[in-house]
Amino acid sequence: MGVVKSKRMPRAVREQQMLDAAVEIFGRRGYMAASMDEIAELAGVSKPLVYLYLNSKEDLFTACIRREAAALTEAVRTGVGTGPAADRQLWDGLLAFFTHTSQNPHGWSVLHLQARIHGEAFAAEVTAMREEIVAFVTHLIVVAARAAHRDPDLPEREVAGLAEALVGAAESLAAWANATPGVTARQSAATLMNFAWAGLGNLMEGRPWTLQDTPSGSAPVQVS
Repeated sequence: MGVVKSKRMPRAVREQQMLDAAVEIFGRRGYMAASMDEIAELAGVSKPLVYLYLNSKEDLFTACIRREAAALTEAVRTGVGTGPAADRQLWDGLLAFFTHTSQNPHGWSVLHLQARIHGEAFAAEVTAMREEIVAFVTHLIVVAARAAHRDPDLPEREVAGLAEALVGAAESLAAWANATPGVTARQSAATLMNFAWAGLGNLMEGRPWTLQDTPSGSAPVQVS
């Protein structure tokens, strides 16, 4: 009886299979401890085939970073609704972010931890993704702020720092939530909304925070 040959898998499908395995191994074990043997075994292929498709461990890790970054960015963009309410847009975006990071904990580990500590080239890939998300959040906030203040010329720099702070808080909260059993994506999104929207909502209504504890005779300091 002759040997039964398995159906040939398309290259693109096989490559995604390898990336799935690599993301899991890198996410669980870390970049340095992960081995190509482990990745090949989990993917169900030979190690030479991994090298044939993805050249080296460094190139494989870069491919993982790029794929996970693109997936996260797309999830956030897709998750944000088109409704007029700024708080609903923020909620939708945060929920999409935390849903994706909770459903893809190994991918988030690759982006948030591994890529940042294993070389400039890897960190630069994550920085590019983060800058895209910050720019997207900045745009959401500035559009809402312009509408609230009836000022179409309100410059983006007025809210750029808020976007940076919001994204940074979301990143830290996602890492904590993934390491804390029982925390859901919805709970994480609600936590950050409660933390952030009180301030953002006041800002939209023209009531920015002011420092009231000032020396006698001094005016309150407005920080904007």
